[in-house]
Amino acid sequence: MRSVHVEVTESARLYGQTHVLWTTMPEALRHATPGQFVMAYAGEDLDPLLGRAFSFHRVREGPAGPEFALLFDVVGRGTDWLARRSPGDAVRVVGPLGRGYEPRARVSHMLLVAGGIGCAPLVWLADRFVEEGRSVTFLLGGGSEAAIFPPRLLPEAVEVVVATEDGSLGEHGLVTRPFERLLPWADQAFACGPNAMFEALFGVVRRSGLRKPVQGLLEESMACGMGICYGCAVFPRRGGVKLVCTDGPMFDLRDIY
Repeated sequence: MRSVHVEVTESARLYGQTHVLWTTMPEALRHATPGQFVMAYAGEDLDPLLGRAFSFHRVREGPAGPEFALLFDVVGRGTDWLARRSPGDAVRVVGPLGRGYEPRARVSHMLLVAGGIGCAPLVWLADRFVEEGRSVTFLLGGGSEAAIFPPRLLPEAVEVVVATEDGSLGEHGLVTRPFERLLPWADQAFACGPNAMFEALFGVVRRSGLRKPVQGLLEESMACGMGICYGCAVFPRRGGVKLVCTDGPMFDLRDIY
């Protein structure tokens, strides 16, 4: 973990209110894995003061070396500042932080489940699985078409299933419905989205009677990202306290719900 300044190489609105920001990837960040995150510090003169946590969204080889992307909804001062960065601008980040996804080595059927902007870390995971020759089905859920990551931006080998609550794209309803249908196929499942989605997914697993591991990337507000402020504490069902920033953000859903 280090504090580094990265240089913006590309910035664009990708869909709806969702923005993608590509930056250089210094040596200190290159050992990151899908599911880990950085704290990005937006604004000049320490305003806003606190950093924002953003998952590594994707990596690529740029003209001057490796680059990584952040994917985020523009919803406040910090994300608005980031969205207005131009190529050549600098952004300070601290990372890589947290515990990322932990795929099993000898399994091939991988089920990915995203709720809204929860697609951000799962796209890099899908890229990795395709490179490794695994079969990937990606479930994209959201309130409407405007909240859905464009399937055309995923590798061709990925099977995509879309579910929207208003029926504007794909299946009409929650993403838990295709998850229930595809769970028997999966060797391992990975999810990211709101807590209500995690509870619903684990409910599906419990009712199915299938012992399928589901790893979720928990989303909690955090001020430091390093286990100091305790602002991201969660309380596992067996008791105790876990911090999303250091013990997670990846947890096995059966340990939390």
